[in-house]
Amino acid sequence: MGARRFRSFGLVALGVAGGILISLGISAAAQRGDPLPLKELQQFANVFSAIKSSYIEPMSDKTLIDDAIKGLFTDLDPHSAYLDPEAFKEMEAITQGGFGGLGIEIGSEDGMPKVIAPIEDTPAARAGIMAGDLITEIDGKPTKGMTLNDAIKLMRGEPNTSIVLTIKREGQAKPLKIKIVRAIIKVRSVRSKMLSGDIAFVRISQFQETTVPDLVKQLRALDPKHTPKGLILDLRNDPGGLLDSAIGVASTFLKSNDLVVSTKGRVPSSNHQYYATQADGVSTVPGWTKTVPMVVLVNVGSASASEIVSGALQDHKRGKIMGNRTFGKGSVQSVLPLSEDTGIKLTTARYYTPSGRSIQVTGVEPDIVVDDTPQGNLFRLPREVDLKHHLLNSAVTDESADEEKASATKPKVEPKMFEFGGTDDFQLRQAVNFLEGRKVHKIEPGLILAASKKAAKPAATGGDAGSKTEPAEKKSKVKPQGPGSSDQPVPGAAPQTVPGQKIERFRITPHGLIELH
Repeated sequence: MGARRFRSFGLVALGVAGGILISLGISAAAQRGDPLPLKELQQFANVFSAIKSSYIEPMSDKTLIDDAIKGLFTDLDPHSAYLDPEAFKEMEAITQGGFGGLGIEIGSEDGMPKVIAPIEDTPAARAGIMAGDLITEIDGKPTKGMTLNDAIKLMRGEPNTSIVLTIKREGQAKPLKIKIVRAIIKVRSVRSKMLSGDIAFVRISQFQETTVPDLVKQLRALDPKHTPKGLILDLRNDPGGLLDSAIGVASTFLKSNDLVVSTKGRVPSSNHQYYATQADGVSTVPGWTKTVPMVVLVNVGSASASEIVSGALQDHKRGKIMGNRTFGKGSVQSVLPLSEDTGIKLTTARYYTPSGRSIQVTGVEPDIVVDDTPQGNLFRLPREVDLKHHLLNSAVTDESADEEKASATKPKVEPKMFEFGGTDDFQLRQAVNFLEGRKVHKIEPGLILAASKKAAKPAATGGDAGSKTEPAEKKSKVKPQGPGSSDQPVPGAAPQTVPGQKIERFRITPHGLIELH
């Protein structure tokens, strides 16, 4: 197995905490210029010997060495790590798209794992797990304060083994205990369908080995009779995956030889430029994929390879990026083998979008900001800036990123869980509105107002409620605006009002939205 096994998935981005793994050969000869620190190594040997001979519990040589290697990564960035056999095996399973588990996408809320969505035709879906379920216990073990990674490890396991989840579900007075039998989960990375109005919708949930051929196949099958009027590429909550797949996906929508991404680091072999190619069947995609009006949906869970694709499409002005600022992981990792089934994952470079910008910490800023739901943002996940020892971006200070994070307030009306691509997908509706020339909303003011009225206390008398108001939002006037506008119309769009249609108007005040009559 050895080095060849590492090369087979050397270009990988592993989840929110993962990135691009580029297999680099750093030979011993390359390090001969720096002499070994013999004095410090002797000190390490003395400590090793003391623990081995005198510690109260016997410690094996392997345990001590493994722990020492792990300790070397303690103060490095969060994406550098020692890959023990378990971590190596998990990485292989994720990149190949199969693993023993339940079949759910999860996030975190109030320190506990929350179901974002059950995956179709999996044990979790068949057992009745629903989007929005809060997992309070896993096999009787409370999840409060448990990290998301630890929760995932507990839920994964050998096929045909069972697990009991304790679920808190909205509308249910008592917790539910649901027994699920694990199975091999084959993550379907690409899904597609035609929406009304001849708009194609494609969702990529993870960049895997088969993502590019699957994407090409589905694009060709969407509607072979005529060209769609628009295309929506959904990369929300896509944690990344294979770099080769990211380049292939970008190549599907860009012109041949357009720059997709570049990497720069200390080691010369880590400096690369990657261009749009016609490999892996990309040359057989319908011609409309490179010309049809396009919207790319992203959010805080869009990381690594997702950011490479969205950043490339944005820089080449191929489509409008809509949603929320992405995760902000702009670093490159190299996998270096140590043995048959272990290795290290070491950050060796930063990657840059075609225009030369680093998205480390900053993420990809959408052209059009739209919240997750009509009530506001639902996914309050940590970003790169929240991770301990994250790499800095010379173009931005940590302070400015922290200020942005501090300024983000929890919405007054609790957002509702939804299904990506479903009828209740607010961001998808706004993408359709944009492509069809209608107004795009960041939130739905009417819903916020209705909920606020329910919870509102009797208003206090006196004072000038309108003394700090902003002008009422105009709902009907269409005017040209810049690319960053959330109300941007498409040239040639139809007027926004219909005769006899009621136009709702609101005024923003320090006390909330007030409906104008």
